[in-house]
Amino acid sequence: MIITNHHDLVNYQRAGALSTQILRELKLAVKPGILPIEIDRLAESLCRKNQVKPAFKGVYPANPYQYSTCISVNDVVVHGIPSQTEKLKAGDVVKVDFGLVYQGLYTDHCFTVAVGQFTPASKSLVTAARDAVAAAIPLAIAGNTTGDLGNRMQTIAQNNGFDVLKQYTGHSIGRTLHDPPAIPAFGEKKTGTLLEKNLVLCLEAQVVTGSDQVKVADDGWSVKTIDGGLSAMFEYMVIVGEKQPILLTPTLDWGMIV
Repeated sequence: MIITNHHDLVNYQRAGALSTQILRELKLAVKPGILPIEIDRLAESLCRKNQVKPAFKGVYPANPYQYSTCISVNDVVVHGIPSQTEKLKAGDVVKVDFGLVYQGLYTDHCFTVAVGQFTPASKSLVTAARDAVAAAIPLAIAGNTTGDLGNRMQTIAQNNGFDVLKQYTGHSIGRTLHDPPAIPAFGEKKTGTLLEKNLVLCLEAQVVTGSDQVKVADDGWSVKTIDGGLSAMFEYMVIVGEKQPILLTPTLDWGMIV
């Protein structure tokens, strides 16, 4: 979506602020001994309280998603169905992805945390994933390309000894959850789609410790690394600016241990 008027700009800033507030409450709920489904139920409750709809519920009509969040643990990279049986435990690397619909406008963003403690390997992974996506944000200016953003994310991940998934990408967003163009977390500078001012983007990368090859679990949603390697994911929403972007979901300073 390209924002064309002040009304939509203000509404998107409100949507981002509310979505960030709810995501913060979900982060506070991540702790040892909790079932991921309990975090999902909290998201559902907070959406009802704020009179908004969960963005993910019902997507992909062929196999409708039934939850308000995606909660992906350890080798589950993305689209993890919140578990009703496996409690979170110390050392788990947990990705919580959430979005809502406010005044017809969609949000979509994600954080990763370690439960209780980092291992040296998980700390390096999660830090590199956050740094990779954060470093792409300032490049979301008119005249740059999707390849500029992807190249920055890929370079930082690989320079830290990790890789990025190629099958799943960031995207534009607006009155639907996924709009073109796609924003891969890899690519070559000055290639891809030219960014236009006021385009709303979800910048994300799934960073993995080993192979970038994945498989979809039997539940039809959860995407896992084929080698059991750990994964981390961050996603931030921005509006492409003329000289600098507008950050809609200010979660860059959140702690990475809960």
